[in-house]
Amino acid sequence: MHESKLLLNDWTFKSCEGEEWLPAVVPGCVHTDLLRNGQIPDPFYGTNEKLVQWIDKKDWEYKTLFDIPNELLEKEHIELVFNGLDTYAEVFINDKHVLSADNMFRTWEADIKPYAKSEGNKLRIVFRSPINEDLPKLEALGYALPASNDQSEVGELGNKRVSIFARKAPYHYGWDWGPRFVTSGIWREVELRAWTGVRIADLYIHQQVVTKEAAALTAILEITADQPGDRVIRIATEQGEWSEKVSLVPGLQKVEIALNIKNPKLWWSRGLGEAHLYTFTAQVLDQDAGTALAEASVKTGLRSIRLVRDKDEYGRSFYFELNGVPVFAKGANHIPNDSFVTEVTRERYRHEIESAAASNMNMLRVWGGGIYEQDVFYELCDEYGILVWQDFMFACSMYPGDEAFLTSVRHEAIDNVKRLRNHPSIALWCGNNEIDSAWAHYNEDAGWGWKKDYTHEQREKIWADYEAVFHKLLPEVLSELVPGTDYWPSSPIVSVTNDINQHASTSSIEGDVHYWGVWHNTEPFENYNIKLGRFMSEYGFQSFPEHKSVLRYATESDLELTSEVMRAHQKNGDGNRLIKEYMDMYMTEPKDFPSFLYMSQVLQADAMKMAIEAHRRNRPFVMGTLYWQMNDTWPVASWAGMDYYGNWKALQYYAKRSFADEMISIDGTKDNQVDFYLLSDLLRPIEGELQIRVVDFDGTVHHTETYAVSNPGNATNLVLSLSLAKLLQGHDPERTTAVAKLLVNGQVVDVQRHYFVPFKDLKLGAAEVKITEVEGSSGTRFVLESNMLAKQVWLDSEAEGVFSDNFFDLLPGEVKEVSFASRTYGEQAFAAASPGKVVVRSMSDFIKATHLLNK
Repeated sequence: MHESKLLLNDWTFKSCEGEEWLPAVVPGCVHTDLLRNGQIPDPFYGTNEKLVQWIDKKDWEYKTLFDIPNELLEKEHIELVFNGLDTYAEVFINDKHVLSADNMFRTWEADIKPYAKSEGNKLRIVFRSPINEDLPKLEALGYALPASNDQSEVGELGNKRVSIFARKAPYHYGWDWGPRFVTSGIWREVELRAWTGVRIADLYIHQQVVTKEAAALTAILEITADQPGDRVIRIATEQGEWSEKVSLVPGLQKVEIALNIKNPKLWWSRGLGEAHLYTFTAQVLDQDAGTALAEASVKTGLRSIRLVRDKDEYGRSFYFELNGVPVFAKGANHIPNDSFVTEVTRERYRHEIESAAASNMNMLRVWGGGIYEQDVFYELCDEYGILVWQDFMFACSMYPGDEAFLTSVRHEAIDNVKRLRNHPSIALWCGNNEIDSAWAHYNEDAGWGWKKDYTHEQREKIWADYEAVFHKLLPEVLSELVPGTDYWPSSPIVSVTNDINQHASTSSIEGDVHYWGVWHNTEPFENYNIKLGRFMSEYGFQSFPEHKSVLRYATESDLELTSEVMRAHQKNGDGNRLIKEYMDMYMTEPKDFPSFLYMSQVLQADAMKMAIEAHRRNRPFVMGTLYWQMNDTWPVASWAGMDYYGNWKALQYYAKRSFADEMISIDGTKDNQVDFYLLSDLLRPIEGELQIRVVDFDGTVHHTETYAVSNPGNATNLVLSLSLAKLLQGHDPERTTAVAKLLVNGQVVDVQRHYFVPFKDLKLGAAEVKITEVEGSSGTRFVLESNMLAKQVWLDSEAEGVFSDNFFDLLPGEVKEVSFASRTYGEQAFAAASPGKVVVRSMSDFIKATHLLNK
């Protein structure tokens, strides 16, 4: 009597104007199907993006033939379930129209029992062009709504920006890191669902109160029944079983059952404890025979989490409290892993999430210009203890507020909140990205300049439509479906209230902050130390992918900063200029273009190290640091720490070190003084020694001092301040470094270095770095030594994978051991293996010889 499912996978497709049916892959989209059939060039290569803009102006048709086994055909209900249709679609079964879809983010269902037969069922889906569908809406509105990242010019539409009308991934229309590929297609699985009698449509484990002593829960079931009758609901998990008699009525109904668990195993974020997960199984039983008529199960973790916004000595706090423990959020912003999201395999998701965990992160922000991620993304975050800041899918645009649009958004929110609400990793729902601050309704001189293009009446209408979605509709859905869950209307803002002083403020003593003075305004990196907010939810700096990655979308002849291909793979208009400008400020001159690529990564990493550690040093004023961005959607110069192919840039290795749970952070920004901080995000106290060695670049140790230091745990302590005079003692600051080593019980916990002058003023020589395989390691571990200071030592492997450390500095007399983990493309992202051929280089290999002392 249980429900049965059948996936529909055997598809063909064609243009509605064409005659030839071609094989299609579902889930997929028109662009990837055309590519697999040799109908278009690789959209990611060279300047091919502009050659495929015709695709979104056409209508497309998909079809499949399928049989229905008798055991399914005999069920009382046969339903087609579309987990994702992109976007405007008409669905026909055996030539009968059964469904109209208009929202990429919704789940669509159609009852096909009246039309189903045992053999040769024909399912046909017609996708209308999202461009042709929405151009009339722009015409009818009478004025354009702001959509600054909609690359309508690339799409050959001039200034006609229609992205805001479609409930579709905003980044499909282009962004300042991504191309414009406006897709259509079946982007999530299509399944045939058959059932009889009774079905559990949804199971939610609502967590009212969770402590280490007890968890007070409610299992909320949505049950559909054909007939009235007395039944028994049974809920079971590893620490208990509960049963309750219920009287079902025909139709859809909600049943709630109280669950209480003593001494629950709590779910913790990475670094604080085990991310324990419970499986809850619900059954509807026949009251007399005890036979299971329907069953459903969900996996969740038991935890209490809240956004704490209390008044304090600075203003008002902004931090997450997990199981009563304040959490300093460390991580990055996540964007979709591909322009064509159906190309993202489970392995690619695991690679990203395991990379985040390996980089000592505990939070990712699912940014509002992409998609509500696939289930596997959240499952992996649950598994690895990565908290999720979840945006609704709205970003950097103003949206219409007509009844049809609001109705669509409400259904979208309901579908996705219900789908995701059991995931313990989700810490916050946020209405949108940057819209409040961009529009700045209550401050005439603030924002991005949008308001000046509209009359007073238009402004009020646009803002009223904004409030209808983000201040009314979305919080109402959350209050109904996940009561008690925190909601933040827009990132960044100061407060959730409607007071006119709470919107689009530059205040840093409340709310969250997106700081882009470094990069967009060409402010110096040092401003990361002074431009601080309670929660730094965006900031970033760009770099290029490594040379091997660039050659996957360009030829050697394209390797020039102003070439057409390099400009095509730089979506931020001033991006290449800014990288060069900052490089001139902070670095020495690279000797060639591959060297420029390497140095751009080091430049980016240095910037993000400065920002991350400034944020951590200023705890508890600052309680979160999420840099922009974790990943890429295509091969491109961008703010990402990993390139499109999953290769760790220098930033990812730097982030791993700067996010370490226990570490030293050195602040040399004060005049004539160097401060040493002990940072800890673990709950255990630290009692140890801080050893300071002042060393010449040739390895000569000038002097060593040792100091007792401590930290109570989950805190930041300034443990030592030393004058420059005491540290240098007359030695040349341009060829001297201070090496700080934290030891606890004689074991090295962390090592950090401080240089006394900017990088470009350092007196570097041509370092020779020796690498030796560790005997008995089967080629997985290596030791490195150098004859003089080698800065940003880069190990480049033949095999795909990551080293335990990379882009590090090495002094004479030091022995650095590293290990290699290859990318497995399996159920674990990394496994110890041989890297194959390893090439070792350092900064002296990439700068012009005239800048080196011994060349």
